[in-house]
Formats: sequence, structure tokens, C-alpha cells
Amino acid sequence: MAESVKIAADVVLLTIHDNSLSVLLVTRGKTPFKGQPALPGGFLEHGETVEVAAQREFLEETGLTPDRIRLDQIGVYSDPKRDPRSRVVSVAFSALIPKAIVPSAGGDASDAHWISVAEAMKQDLAFDHHSILQAAVEHARHVLEHSAAAAAFCEAEFTMSELRRVYEIIWDVELDAGNFHRKVAKIPGFVEPVGRSTARDGGRPATLYRADPNRRLSTFLTQPSRETDGAS
Repeated sequence: MAESVKIAADVVLLTIHDNSLSVLLVTRGKTPFKGQPALPGGFLEHGETVEVAAQREFLEETGLTPDRIRLDQIGVYSDPKRDPRSRVVSVAFSALIPKAIVPSAGGDASDAHWISVAEAMKQDLAFDHHSILQAAVEHARHVLEHSAAAAAFCEAEFTMSELRRVYEIIWDVELDAGNFHRKVAKIPGFVEPVGRSTARDGGRPATLYRADPNRRLSTFLTQPSRETDGAS
């Protein structure tokens, strides 16, 4: 007899919160893994695609419609023992959210909260969610290499140091200010000066820029090794 297989969608929501890369975790309200932290997720409902299921989970946990947030599929997880209840294959999605909105636990979750990725990695996450979170973080780091997505975490008009700080947080590196500025300035269509400056950083007046977070870059901004300061 053929084995019965259930399909689930898990969603990794990442943002910058309290000056660190953070992930939205829920506390499971039911068995298995009752009381343990987990990523938002759930089984496909009748007539749903995995994409629709992921969008539903996104809405349940954030209260936001994902029409302006891109959900990227980052992997399929099919270890036969990943769910002690039965055979469950999970399709994992990830999204970068500009602001840490107040979450609302949905489905079988009893709580939802933001936590730094560094702290989340130390916790005993339910199922195989540790592996899924790791994949989502690496995906986010690569997204910043080939798109202007980092601009979504800045004000509409931002300084180069503010943009650099987003890269430092998500890439988990320290970047040389001068080298970063030169590399960004050389990429056609990445940032555009708005013709004004600001001293809100507390130092000398700095040029303000704007950028389209959805724009793909014609030249990659390669992330340096996290074991160096990115100055080379």
C-alpha cells in the first residue's frame, strides 16, 4: 500500500529588529513539540497550492497581505522522520520584512514573537526548523548580493552609512566604509542621490540617496567572508 503523505508550508519571516537580524517564531500550542519554538507553518487546505498556503500563514501571523512582500521558495524538506505524527513533506518559503510588525499567533500556535537569529539558532526548534532557518538566512544574504532589497530596511531617503549598516547586520560582517561606498556607486541604477544631505548621523552632513528595493542589480555586490572585515 502506498504511503500517505501530507504537504505543509513553512514560512521564515526575517527583519531587522533591535539592530539585529531577527526571525518570527511561534510557540507551538499542540503536540508534537508542544511549548517549543517553531517557524510559522501549516498543512495545505483543500484546493490550495503551497504558494497559497504560505501566503495564508503569512497573513495569519502578521495580519498583512503578502502582496508587497515577496515570498521566495527556499527548499523542500522530506526526511521521513521529520514529523513524528506521519509522513509530512514541507515546502519552505522565506520573506524579508522591512519592519518588525506586531505578530498575531495563528493556527496551532499559542504565541508569536520576534527573536534574533543568533538566539534562535541556539534554541531547540521543533521539527527540522533549525535547518530551514539556516537556509533562509543564507538565502537572504544572497538576495542582497544581486538586488537592492537592503534599501527596504532604510528610510525612503538614506545615507550610505545607513545602507551599509543593513548589509553588515544581514551579512554578519563589518564592512569598510570607503570600499562599500565605491562598490555601490559603481553599480548602475542601484542608488540615486536626491540632491540633499543630512547630519542625523551626528557627524558631517552626508548625501541622501534613494533606491528601488525590487530592482535587480546588473553587477553583484559580493558578500565578503564573515571571518574578515570586508575591506579587501
